[in-house]
Amino acid sequence: MIKLDERNIKNNYRKSFKGSGIALSGALTKAADLFIKSQENLSSTRFIQDSATNWLPKAVFARSKADFAEMSFLEFLESAIFYFASPILGEKLFRNKLFNKFQPENLRAKINEQIPKSVENIMNNSILNDEIKKRAISTKAGIVLACLAIPVAEYTLSFAKNLFTLKAFKKSNFNNIANLDKTHNEKEDKLQQERVEKHSKYQLKKAAVLSLTGVALGSLLALFGHKSDKLQNISKAILEPGKALAGGLTKAGLKSEKIKNTLSKFSLDFANSNGKLALSKGQLALTAICGLFGYSKAAQDRGKLDVAEVWTRVPLVVFYTIFGSELFEKGFTKILEKKNAFPDLLKKTADGKFTTPSRAQLGEIAQKIAKERNTLPAKELSRLTKEKAFISIVPYSFSLIFMGFTLSAITRLWTQYRYNHQLKDKTLNTDSDSVSFKQELPEIYKEFENLV
Repeated sequence: MIKLDERNIKNNYRKSFKGSGIALSGALTKAADLFIKSQENLSSTRFIQDSATNWLPKAVFARSKADFAEMSFLEFLESAIFYFASPILGEKLFRNKLFNKFQPENLRAKINEQIPKSVENIMNNSILNDEIKKRAISTKAGIVLACLAIPVAEYTLSFAKNLFTLKAFKKSNFNNIANLDKTHNEKEDKLQQERVEKHSKYQLKKAAVLSLTGVALGSLLALFGHKSDKLQNISKAILEPGKALAGGLTKAGLKSEKIKNTLSKFSLDFANSNGKLALSKGQLALTAICGLFGYSKAAQDRGKLDVAEVWTRVPLVVFYTIFGSELFEKGFTKILEKKNAFPDLLKKTADGKFTTPSRAQLGEIAQKIAKERNTLPAKELSRLTKEKAFISIVPYSFSLIFMGFTLSAITRLWTQYRYNHQLKDKTLNTDSDSVSFKQELPEIYKEFENLV
């Protein structure tokens, strides 16, 4: 979710490979290097890769043209929101184009320099005067408010998908879209189609209003937030709502330090990616959760089975997106460390966390190892490249196979089972009503059969 700096990547590439004079050889090594590069590269590359990872399993299990089309519409736009919204809106538009102009010309450069830094870093910077600190914090909070459009867009995306499917395929009944009845589709309900269209357009209009409101409030905070202690507190609460909540609970008498410490970690501030604003974990969590409820609300317009499918699959995806991926990677790294695998790459930091060098650093490490062990740098670089690729590819494969193919298959099987079960219950109820009619009015029924 974090956009890397293109210039740094290119410079580091030249330094670690061309600058070191080490050339990669062998198809497997080159393939491993390409995979590592895709994992560390720019938003555009990660967008294509992750979109394909999420899209491919669902494409394989697509149940109809409408199902395939709306799934593709949703997946690619959703990835675009995660990968491009923060860099484009937060960094390029609000930070550098708009909100920067709200500051005095003689202070703009210093204030803008502080925007990617945390509230704590700004407050503890003894070189800065109070005005710069206050303006920087209120401007940061203003940018976060102005980027309200990101979680709003994620919530509304499912309604846009409903409208797209209705207009493109004239379908609003989920049973027809998912092709659950293989023999014939149910007749589309015109009233339901009208409700889907009306509700979807209402949600899209509401999203536009909320987004513009966020921009307006964010602009006011960036303009005037430095003038009031109350506005400063509001700014800090917007950026670090976890700390504000923990402080409120302390005043209310909560004594558990563990709960307060956990809450304090939740932040809606941007991540700092080489001095640029990028989507943070807190923003990712908020956006993903908004997406879950948007999926569910939009599904209600199209039928109970759509709602059931959403709550079978999406909560797992949201949990994995926020926590699961990192937990799996940490667990896998610990297993490798216990087995003393890849000691040249896996290093333990002072705080007990494991870290691996970036692709750009491999050339320098290869040269150092080759000098120590009297081996060829190209041979060491080839080994390190394959090892780093292995460390990354196992979590990636788990995501693709389990969270992609397996979960997609299970979800669709469950939906088909629910539909078949509903048909069976409907048939049984119809037969039961017929039997009851025969028992209560045997003579009339007999005469009716004779007439037929």
